[in-house]
Amino acid sequence: MEQPASVNSDPLQRLDGTGRCVQIRNWIGFWLLGLCNNSYVVMLSAAHDILEKQESRNETASTSASLHVDFQVGNSSNSSIYDCNPVSTAAVLLADILPTLFIKLFAPFVIHKMPYGIRVWFCAIMAATSFLLVSFSSAVWMSILGVIFASISSGLGELSFLSLTVYFSRSVLEGWGSGTGAAGLIGALLYSVLIQAGLSPRVTLLIMLVVPLTMVVSYFFLLVFPPSLPQWRTKETEYAALVSEDRQQLLDSSDEEEPESSTTAEDQPTGPLSFRERLFVIRGLWKFVLQLGVVYLTEYFINQGLMELLFFHNIFLTHAAQYRWYQTLYQLGVLLSRSSLHCVKIRKVWILSVLQTLNAVFLLLAVRYLFLPTVWLVFAFILYEGLLGGAAYVNTFHFISKETEDRHREFSMAAASIGDSLGITVAGLISLPVHTYFCSL
Repeated sequence: MEQPASVNSDPLQRLDGTGRCVQIRNWIGFWLLGLCNNSYVVMLSAAHDILEKQESRNETASTSASLHVDFQVGNSSNSSIYDCNPVSTAAVLLADILPTLFIKLFAPFVIHKMPYGIRVWFCAIMAATSFLLVSFSSAVWMSILGVIFASISSGLGELSFLSLTVYFSRSVLEGWGSGTGAAGLIGALLYSVLIQAGLSPRVTLLIMLVVPLTMVVSYFFLLVFPPSLPQWRTKETEYAALVSEDRQQLLDSSDEEEPESSTTAEDQPTGPLSFRERLFVIRGLWKFVLQLGVVYLTEYFINQGLMELLFFHNIFLTHAAQYRWYQTLYQLGVLLSRSSLHCVKIRKVWILSVLQTLNAVFLLLAVRYLFLPTVWLVFAFILYEGLLGGAAYVNTFHFISKETEDRHREFSMAAASIGDSLGITVAGLISLPVHTYFCSL
């Protein structure tokens, strides 16, 4: 029996061989989409490099060395004990997150007019453009513009793919979360490895063009689309399909699996949500958005405000290498926790918010008073930070998906994605004066 069109039911229904194969394909497809939708990770891993590239006025050196950075040499004139870059990596963070924030603020109210297939092509084109711009840039504004394009791609992609999960079994949300976690680790680690192997940053970023290509292939050739998915038509023309026989069969089976929910498509009005309904849904999401925002505010304050200042002199790692390993260990923690949804679920996300805040305060004190004796302790705290952040993300969207009404679920998943962007934006704004203060000491 062919698996019915999905509206985010739990994968508890009995599946034959074909149904299981479809479920595995969709899980892998969303894992790859999560992996490929995070081109901004490479930009943040190269944050110092992007800023360092234009410090030299020698254009020949600029085109050959591209984005390469060496803290020991590049900041030789810096008298601060923190060995600071002239501009904080928070500047790159803000260029990376502000377009995403703008998209997540307004897109949920109008994005239903753009079919999913067109959104995927747009995201892939924006990601490819970002890699090309940064790799061939000859001025700061070109590098920042490339970062902005990466942000547009990632922001639109995240809210679109989170919304897309409601058309499939809920297991694909686990695949998406794990893929986004893997993106951080693989992106940061691959960038560092290729640079360490001697490839120029320009060549490294050109290699990354395989990322948007993989996104397109994963969406169009790997996912098994349910009939109700508005892939090429607008949502208005597709809403007639939401009460189709296949969808009704799925809702009936979902009712058997989750008896506490008695709402079916026949009980609900058809057509897209009105503006007033969307505002009503947003009011119910504030607790999720606030908790997720606090986690991301504190962790990106650590990542872009404190990491470059947590520098240990005279050890086996240069400042550049320490920064890259901080990023890599953080992303490892994110991968582990975003892949843990199948094993453990945390309903009280506010606990993670408190723990991450305490972590940020401790590391801020460590930067100010320099009391940590070894880099290995910093490694442990950074890994712990990633575990908290990844767990907050995947559990937030799991419980939004589980507790939201069917009719509101697609919009809720997109609208709630603003939580991390709000937190990251505030973190970038706080990190700039913090960087200035410490670098003046």
